[in-house]
Amino acid sequence: MSPHRRAWIELTGRSRPVRVLTVTVVVAALAAVLLGALQTAHLPTGSPLSPVDGGCVAVVLAAIAQLAGLRFRLGPDAVSVSWAEAAVVVGLVICPAGWLPAATLAGIGAAWLLLAWLTGMRNIAEIVHLVASMTLGVSAAALVTSLLAGDAGVRSGRLALALVAGAATYLLITFGLVVLTLTLQRGTSPGQVAAKVLYAKAPMSTGNVLVGLCAVYALVREPFWLLAFGPALWLLHRTYRFHLRAGEERRMWEAFAAATVRLPGTSEAEVARAGLRGALDVFGARRAELELHSEYGSRRYSQDGPGQDPGGARSGPAVTRSMAVAGRPVGEFTVWLGEPTLPVPNDEAVITAYGEALAGALHDAAAHQRIAELDARVAHNRVHDPLTGLINRSALVSDGDAVLRTGRRDRPAALLLLDVVDFRGVNSTLGHGGGDEVLRVIAERLTEQARPGELVARIGDDEFALLLPALTTLADPAGWAHGAPHSLSHALRRARELVEQLRLPMQVAGVRLAVEVTVGAVVAQAGHVELNELLRRASLAAGRAKEQGLTVGTYDSGQDASSTDQLALLAELQDAFAADDQIVLHLQPAVDLITGEPTGCEALVRWRHPRRGQLSPGEFLPAVERSELLIPFTRRVLDLALAAAADWTAYGIDVPVSVNVSARSLTDPTFPAQVTEALRRHRTPASRLVLEITESVAVSERDIVDDVLARLRATGVQLSLDDFGTGFSSLSSVTRIPVDEIKIDRSFVDEMIDKAAAGAVVRGAVELGTRLGVRVVAEGIETVEQRAALIALGCPSAQGYHFCKPMPADKIVQALSQLRKSSSATVTPLRADGAS
Repeated sequence: MSPHRRAWIELTGRSRPVRVLTVTVVVAALAAVLLGALQTAHLPTGSPLSPVDGGCVAVVLAAIAQLAGLRFRLGPDAVSVSWAEAAVVVGLVICPAGWLPAATLAGIGAAWLLLAWLTGMRNIAEIVHLVASMTLGVSAAALVTSLLAGDAGVRSGRLALALVAGAATYLLITFGLVVLTLTLQRGTSPGQVAAKVLYAKAPMSTGNVLVGLCAVYALVREPFWLLAFGPALWLLHRTYRFHLRAGEERRMWEAFAAATVRLPGTSEAEVARAGLRGALDVFGARRAELELHSEYGSRRYSQDGPGQDPGGARSGPAVTRSMAVAGRPVGEFTVWLGEPTLPVPNDEAVITAYGEALAGALHDAAAHQRIAELDARVAHNRVHDPLTGLINRSALVSDGDAVLRTGRRDRPAALLLLDVVDFRGVNSTLGHGGGDEVLRVIAERLTEQARPGELVARIGDDEFALLLPALTTLADPAGWAHGAPHSLSHALRRARELVEQLRLPMQVAGVRLAVEVTVGAVVAQAGHVELNELLRRASLAAGRAKEQGLTVGTYDSGQDASSTDQLALLAELQDAFAADDQIVLHLQPAVDLITGEPTGCEALVRWRHPRRGQLSPGEFLPAVERSELLIPFTRRVLDLALAAAADWTAYGIDVPVSVNVSARSLTDPTFPAQVTEALRRHRTPASRLVLEITESVAVSERDIVDDVLARLRATGVQLSLDDFGTGFSSLSSVTRIPVDEIKIDRSFVDEMIDKAAAGAVVRGAVELGTRLGVRVVAEGIETVEQRAALIALGCPSAQGYHFCKPMPADKIVQALSQLRKSSSATVTPLRADGAS
């Protein structure tokens, strides 16, 4: 590329105002050179050289003045301080005024071309601008000197004054152009630039004028003294160089301190921007750049100095330093300085120190950012499910309450609670990873089905919830008093839509499967109920749906009482054990079918609940059998039964009492000891106690049950097989377990007259009992026809309302005594209420 082409590219890369100024100065300088060359060669009287020799010497002096000068950085720009003023003063004496601009142009241009070649400077446009500015200043100085000096000789005082005025003109022109150029480049205040330039150039320029005047005096009067100018100029040069270096270093460290104070920040980008701005201030850089590396990849930050074209060419050296903290690389820091001929030799050391400070700030910012991200993640996980990304139960409650409070209070809201059916089977088949994937698919489908304003949440392992904050408005808000049927139907329609979407096949762990959900739906008026209450009601609705085998269940206020009763049941049972009149027995005799004589008496437990009235065993026994209350409960029933048996024994009635035994009791190795202790307390023979067991108990945990039953029989206690015929192993039970009695289930007694199969079962049981030598008792006889049919089949005994209904223990003695005295006449049948 040609120098002219390069100069044009560099010129166009500068800002437009600077380009206009450069062109103007160049044109003016060339015009001044041409106009001066056309003038007649004239020298002051007494000039020591001829015009041609003087012109040649002026060219040499101009070149030497530039080559021996100084260049220092003023921000991102280089400012030249040379001996030009001295060369101008001498040149005005030895060279014709008209020729001096051309001589200056030639000398300064040659010097800068040589400097560019020696130092590697490539900014031709800046050199052209500098040479033209100095040429223009010399032209103005020559004009002023010529006008003021006139025909004065070299020894006259008038010429001396004219030379001072010419030098002042030169200084004013070049100073003004430097300030104007830097102002346009930096975009800063002219006053600030002028103050910096004056600080840098004023002392040197003043000394240059004095040196020039002394050189003229020595040249005219005593040329020998010119030999002393070399050492003097060298000393002045060194002194002034030290002055500039000290000032620039002081400025740099002050800027360094100010920049490092601004470095700390809370984010990488904030620290990077502050670091780049500080680098531009500290080093007067034309551009600063950061390239950072981390596990997240590389990032680049850069900033150009004031007045720099972001896309322009970069002149001056680029210094790059790697940044690290505790041996861990952070990135690279690059600074583009001004020109290479600078009075500050410690740039690289300062850049290294600044890079270390910047690396520390970036490391602190990264740590702060990681802490902030961790806090944000913790805050997010506190209200979100980590598996599905949905909000969790606590967030649903807080956000849902806010939504319900801010909504219209006359609008109905609904909550749908979805429970995945048999999710445990999914986990056991596909593993927990497959189960997690199923839950994620369900969450995605629910999110897709949710409408704006609705909240989707995962509230349990396999439970999800969808809040519908605003359903279709009722025509009459009073409809809420009647259950809001329109809004409930809308909620049920949404529930069925969700069920259909969720049961669509999905591919999980290479298996194509479909899941079923049970939905509990509840509708309430927005602003009148809290979300926790909606969740409770929806859970009740879902539980009711499961019990009834439904897909979608609705909330019924009647469920509240039953649910709270079940929750309080165990606590109230403990209170019942502490009382003497809540756990009671009703007893029902078993009689000989032919004679009507009592053959035994079954104890049936009842609970006189202080709030709910009398409760049957089915309402509380399941909860007792699942709890730790079973042992004290069994102890209470045995005590009551044996106490009742002792009463009728005292009246000469010799029949055993039957007590139903829980499944858990027969798997408890300590149960035989409990029975023995009860018999001892009541001084009752073991033969007076019959323990009734069911077939399901008889076939469970055979080893433990067989051992417990064997120990019970060893004490003399009788065993009865209850509900015979209803299980799958009746025959195996009676062959494996030696029992004293078989009780035929009432379901066969009810149907034996109308259904031959039921009659055959009863006949088979009777024959089996006869062959095994055990008693056979038919349960639930309510009619004369049933009694006659049982007699015809050979059944020896039975119990039921046809003979006697269950009655309290304090009345059983009278009932048993009456049965003994009565004949075998037909007993008036009593109304059946299901008890047996």
